[in-house]
Amino acid sequence: MSHGGRGGTHDGGRGRGGPAGAPGDESTGESGDHPASRRVFIAVPLPEPALREVTALVESVRAKADPDVRDVRWVRLDGLHLTLRFIGLVAEERLEAIGTAMDRVAGSTAPFEVVVAGAGAFPTAGRPRALWLDVAVGRDELAAAAAGLEDELAVAGLERSDRPYRAHLTVARADGVRAGADVARRLVDAATGLRATFTAGELVLFQTIQGGGPARYERLRSTPLHGVGGPRNETATVGSR
Repeated sequence: MSHGGRGGTHDGGRGRGGPAGAPGDESTGESGDHPASRRVFIAVPLPEPALREVTALVESVRAKADPDVRDVRWVRLDGLHLTLRFIGLVAEERLEAIGTAMDRVAGSTAPFEVVVAGAGAFPTAGRPRALWLDVAVGRDELAAAAAGLEDELAVAGLERSDRPYRAHLTVARADGVRAGADVARRLVDAATGLRATFTAGELVLFQTIQGGGPARYERLRSTPLHGVGGPRNETATVGSR
């Protein structure tokens, strides 16, 4: 998702390159999940009205799909989020330590402004695997929170990532389908004037639920950001809302 800092590893993406938290990380599945384990990640959810703005943009792009060509796989729009750290499959008893790590980072992080603007594809728009919206404002704060989580989760015994963090908002996965490049072009064009603005005010531990369509994300724990400083407003640097 954007730019600088350290992010979490996505076990389904090892060996494929790209930044940690690269688009599509949260929904990767593996067979043999133990019933006492959960597949989890930490993220900043997209609240209203920014969620409505992004939903309207995505639906406008989807409406132009060729019905005779297999489309990309769009994510569930009710669960849009900015991933900070993909953790993967963990035993139930480790969730408390993960929550403590979240509390520590939230205690040193003030609420901050985020502007979602522009779009792109990973690894390239010509042959995309994932389609995403970019972060124009708040990328440094997101990267700092991701780095803080990396440190605190290491203290809790989780393996560190050696991949860079990039803030982004995943909206679809192309996985090599023929329509991918055309959809990526339409998304980039549609997002030219996008300025979806919101205040990031919480860290959420999500569980990935798979089966029966696109992955669903269930909240397991929410921790409000309560560091000193209050919301930062940088909207003027990137244009009006």
